Amino acid sequence: MKSGVFRYLIDVRDRFGAGYLLLIDPDRAEMREIDRIAEVAASSGVDAFLVGTSILTDGSVDEVIGRIKAVSHLPVILFPGASHHLSALADAVLFLSLISGRNPQFLIGEQVKAAPLIRRYGLEAISTGYMLIEGGSYTSVEFMSGTRPIPRDKIDIACAHALAGELLGMKCIYLEAGSGAREPVPNEMICGVKNWVSIPVIVGGGIRSPDVAREKVESGADFIVTGNVFEGKFDPGLLSEFAVAIHHTDEG
Repeated sequence: MKSGVFRYLIDVRDRFGAGYLLLIDPDRAEMREIDRIAEVAASSGVDAFLVGTSILTDGSVDEVIGRIKAVSHLPVILFPGASHHLSALADAVLFLSLISGRNPQFLIGEQVKAAPLIRRYGLEAISTGYMLIEGGSYTSVEFMSGTRPIPRDKIDIACAHALAGELLGMKCIYLEAGSGAREPVPNEMICGVKNWVSIPVIVGGGIRSPDVAREKVESGADFIVTGNVFEGKFDPGLLSEFAVAIHHTDEG
């Protein structure tokens, strides 16, 4: 199997204080723009690409990854909404289990269907406890998963779920407000979860400005994910500003 992506991410975190992951949604991306976005991202401080979506209606995961790899050497990590969203072209996959919900399909069902494909494709699997956090709007992932997010003020519940994920052997915790969320994951919740677990914490959803991204890093986020903020209005300058805000050490 391919290996080394998780080690690379940890090295990025250790060097810069936090890492920056750019999410590209195959359903929303303009294919003719992928090459430019990937090329600019690689020179603007992005550390890796996430490729994924909630439903996959019109997009092509293979085409998006192929276009990224044609112009960039950054790792491409799958962020799948279901088992059929996999691609042998990727370097790794966030092997997600929706531990904040109680729907067995997304706790273990999709994972069982995906496991043979991950083995066949030789993908590095990064086991990740995926947690939906209330973001002020009804998101696609909430609808598609049939689960309710953890309320924004229930920090103790979020901490207990994250710790359970770590004790189950997961390598990362992903706190997700959802694509297009009105509000990002609260700083207090990030801080609380970070104090309860020793594994990396990824935070995404509703992060629309570099200042907000910096707040999340200062609260304990090891990796920041942005995506929706660039859809339909790609701004290279803003991308660089996010990278600078997230890479908050002197080396960054």
